[in-house]
Amino acid sequence: MTTDYDFWLFDLDGTLVDIEPAYPRKVMGAVGDRLGVEFTDRERDALWYGFGGTRSRTLAERGIDQQEFWRLFHEEEDPVARAEATYLYDDAEAFLATLDTPVGLVTHCQQYLTEPVLDHLDIADWFETVVCCDDDIGWKPDPKPVELAMREMDVWYNGHSGVLAGDNPSDIGAAWNAGLDGVHVGRRSPAETGRCVRGDKRVATLLDLASSQGR
Repeated sequence: MTTDYDFWLFDLDGTLVDIEPAYPRKVMGAVGDRLGVEFTDRERDALWYGFGGTRSRTLAERGIDQQEFWRLFHEEEDPVARAEATYLYDDAEAFLATLDTPVGLVTHCQQYLTEPVLDHLDIADWFETVVCCDDDIGWKPDPKPVELAMREMDVWYNGHSGVLAGDNPSDIGAAWNAGLDGVHVGRRSPAETGRCVRGDKRVATLLDLASSQGR
């Protein structure tokens, strides 16, 4: 499969990297303190990862305004602390080393958080472009962030065949909406995430993509 495409795009969090559990629980705890509520560990994980749409449900059950929650969340986020708590999946490094095509990143992680993570892990030079979604660019599954990455990689609807790999349904939706194949990287079981995601291919590790070609 690694030779089937002229370019690859990846999501970041949950696909190439993840974070030590203590950090999101600390941040969510601080946000809860400011809101005057005490989140359980399960609620903190639900708010961080958003499995199965659990963010909105958790906030609604607690009577918390979503805009206020996210305002406080971003105030509590420390880019340096987050970067230091982030680790790279071993299979991500191994798989990207097999690619001999342009590689880009399209992430919901904001630029002020993404750049320290890439610098801390020393992987910024892996990518031809890094697109951080926002209200102006658009949010996956909107194809606009993907199309921006394609334009910056000079592969925008000019005969090149591409793919986007991610761990979230919005990644697959963005890929399909932009006319690309979508690979779902399911690092957690459907029982944990509360969802089963369709994709042109579904894998538990990126190395499954390489091994499918006899690597």
